[in-house]
Amino acid sequence: MENQSTLLVDLNNKQLEAVTLPHQSALILAGAGSGKTRVLTARIAWLIQTGQVSPTGLLAVTFTNKAAKEMLTRITASLPINTRGMWVGTFHGLCNRLLRAHHREAGLPASFQILDIADQLSVIKRLMKLMNVDDEKYPPKQVQNFINGCKDEGLRAHAVEAYDAHSQKMRDIFEEYDKQCQRDGVADFAELLLRCYELLERDANIRQHYQSRFKYILVDEFQDTNRLQYLWLKLLAGQGNCMFAVGDDDQSIYGFRGARVGNMRDFEKDFNIQHIVKLEENYRSHSNILDAANAIISHNTNRLGKNLWTSAGAGEPVRVYDAYNDTDEAQFIVDEIKMLHCEGSSLGEIALLYRSNAQSRILEHALFSANLPYRVYGGLRFFERAEIKHALAYMRLIANANDDTALLRVINFPARGIGARSLEQLQELARAENCSIWQAAINKVGDGKLGGKGIEGFVALIRHMVDSAYGISLAELTELATTMSGLTAHYQQDKEGEDRLENLKELVTAAVSFTNQDFGNHNNVDGETEQDLLTQFLSHASLEAGEHQADVGKEALQLMTVHASKGLEFKVVFISGLEEGLCPHEQSLYENQSLEEERRLMYVAVTRARQRLYLSHAQSRMLHGKVRYGIPSRFLDEIPEQLLKRINSKPVARSGSTRDYSELPAMMSAQQSHSQKNVMPWKIGQQVAHTKFGNGVVVSYEGNASDMRVQVNFGREGLKWLAMEFAKLTAI
Repeated sequence: MENQSTLLVDLNNKQLEAVTLPHQSALILAGAGSGKTRVLTARIAWLIQTGQVSPTGLLAVTFTNKAAKEMLTRITASLPINTRGMWVGTFHGLCNRLLRAHHREAGLPASFQILDIADQLSVIKRLMKLMNVDDEKYPPKQVQNFINGCKDEGLRAHAVEAYDAHSQKMRDIFEEYDKQCQRDGVADFAELLLRCYELLERDANIRQHYQSRFKYILVDEFQDTNRLQYLWLKLLAGQGNCMFAVGDDDQSIYGFRGARVGNMRDFEKDFNIQHIVKLEENYRSHSNILDAANAIISHNTNRLGKNLWTSAGAGEPVRVYDAYNDTDEAQFIVDEIKMLHCEGSSLGEIALLYRSNAQSRILEHALFSANLPYRVYGGLRFFERAEIKHALAYMRLIANANDDTALLRVINFPARGIGARSLEQLQELARAENCSIWQAAINKVGDGKLGGKGIEGFVALIRHMVDSAYGISLAELTELATTMSGLTAHYQQDKEGEDRLENLKELVTAAVSFTNQDFGNHNNVDGETEQDLLTQFLSHASLEAGEHQADVGKEALQLMTVHASKGLEFKVVFISGLEEGLCPHEQSLYENQSLEEERRLMYVAVTRARQRLYLSHAQSRMLHGKVRYGIPSRFLDEIPEQLLKRINSKPVARSGSTRDYSELPAMMSAQQSHSQKNVMPWKIGQQVAHTKFGNGVVVSYEGNASDMRVQVNFGREGLKWLAMEFAKLTAI
């Protein structure tokens, strides 16, 4: 009894209620910073200590190996037990364990191997070659995403509906891929869960064995489960077992990976949940931050509903900075960080968050210029990302085709049928003739010794790019390198290529900024050419890629996307780029469900901050090499004014949750390479009518006088970009 009281000490009333629930299925709605991991592990320890279950009689599911290890460590600290025999792990890890024990019944060899993502892609490419499938029409990466997506939905090839010749071919490849894996005795990640589910569903003896064994099933991060994971859990739980699901519907942000926030509602109905335990006391943030988060998320519908609170006091107001442009925004953030550091805040306790990876470039540049060490969490710095290095390699070849390193990086990317043997022969020729690989290719490309037409096509491509690059601006050359090379088309075919495409577009913006800011005074220097500027830009990219990333263990600022920040917390958080079209993302504005996930993403971002939170937006921003004028994110409007402290922002009229943007200046960013002013006939916030789309409101525009387009929100018709000469707009 004494040990039991020690186990429950320091739990608040709601945590205690959750940990000591009687034998019943339960949904624990655990808000950010409410101690959910502690509740989950304390529940496991309490069940074991009170004799309700043996250590091997429960199943605990997490989403990462790190979380599983942390859970086992905490259990060991609470109870003197050996955790080796406990079933605590990820979905994939637990399914692998079960399939190993029943490999015969599952139709797998005892020593079946698991294909990682790269191995799976190799199998698909090899299979498509045997099937004579055109890999340009059916990109292997796209096929891989299709197969894994079907499996995550619990579908085999025969159950996938084919609407046309393309979907029929995808289904055929899927079917042949399954047969190939079966012949090879291998299983990919998605197969582990699907094969395990099918085994339990098909074999009543095995299913009943595990249902009688696991009387208690505990699930962490339940809001992130997909359809098949939920079906698997239901199958294991059976009729009489108890499922203890811990999650937060307000933090469901992985819909693009198949996570289904509706599983929480289904669980409530399927398991006849009579009472939801809400963990609302937050141990992380001050109440001004929590009140801002609560206000934002309250605009979502169909929530299970909770309201975070804390006894830590109001704390500081949420600071909002209204920047003139993105450069001004980045400089403000740098200045504030310097001030915070001088006042004693550790750089490692400060995080800079952004909606998409491409937004990091201008922040990185400002930090680099200010000599502030930083680390990109969960990813690479801008100039180190693969797609950027590919594009820069093509630009290096335009500047100097004898650059062997650049050539070897992209000679077969995107794939153009150049085999390893052909490449080896080319390098051998270069060594024998003591010349660059490029020169060897030129010398030998016509004699038929290199095999195939891939190298010949590459030589022709680079020559064409060099010719096309003559006399154009650095920004145009950068865009040429990303499109003519095939990089843009390659990533457009990739289901997960959206971020990479955004980064390639941001590289064009980097070229514009470099021309105007870093070398704007050199534009009229006699003898300077675009080729000189290209060389200087490539040097600049190498310097920013090769320096200033803080070493592991060294104090440094943390830069990351909001998605990467989930589960983390910081003393100070900056959330930048809070404009319509960026956050919420432009693609989400057409669908309410997507918009609600964007709002949950904002909720996650806000609740990362413990003591101080900065929110910033810019009146103009350079995107894709052009100046874009936007309006502040609707999420800013959803925060009560009394929680905010506006810094250097111009007065903006507010009426409820509506802003008046008619007074925002429509002027070019300081980054533009010329002083030509835009002639914009419409004001942001102005009501207009269109002959086809009906009535709408002007929300943004971009470009210059000779190349301008306007963005209008037409309500049900959604957001539309209209070229000015075709706009057919009239004022209302």
